Amino acid sequence: METEGSRIRILNPTAQRAADNASAGPPADSLHGKTVGIRVDQIWRSWDWISEIWEANFRQAGAQVTYWRSTNRSGEEGEEQERSLLAWLKTVDVVVLGLANCGSCTGWTIRDAIAAANAGLPTVAVATRNFEAFAHEMARRGGRSGLRVHTLPYPLNELSREDVEQVANEYYAGLLSCMGVTSDAEEMVA
Repeated sequence: METEGSRIRILNPTAQRAADNASAGPPADSLHGKTVGIRVDQIWRSWDWISEIWEANFRQAGAQVTYWRSTNRSGEEGEEQERSLLAWLKTVDVVVLGLANCGSCTGWTIRDAIAAANAGLPTVAVATRNFEAFAHEMARRGGRSGLRVHTLPYPLNELSREDVEQVANEYYAGLLSCMGVTSDAEEMVA
């Protein structure tokens, strides 16, 4: 029991990194002639639909597009996923990773985005509005507080394909801006 005049010391349990990279990393510049890697997962059909539309736009801008699909991330399969991700990152010039749309999905999206940014690639993590702050917090805790995060509306997965495609089209120009794409490539927006 505390007595009058006693003090309570409250500790902050959140770890702070001694070293933080507050840089957003290199910009994508022009997409023409580059390979854009899109990281998808096994949960969000809406993210698959958005990725398909953005893929078409990237190709129209003169880029090639490859995909990497995140699956189970624990145990032996998780170790294979990590090797596969790192190998895939060596084959791309620009990376768009998603979808940060729940707690664990945000954690893995940001973890993979940090790996891409640490590899020196122009990197953008995509989050929905409800998980935007968490995505930034995870990036900060991962030592990349400057990580680019492009935000989409929430909810997405509950929408029809037609409505999700409209979101993809409406948010594509913002994605290019977030990626640091030069204006000549932005002119190729459909």
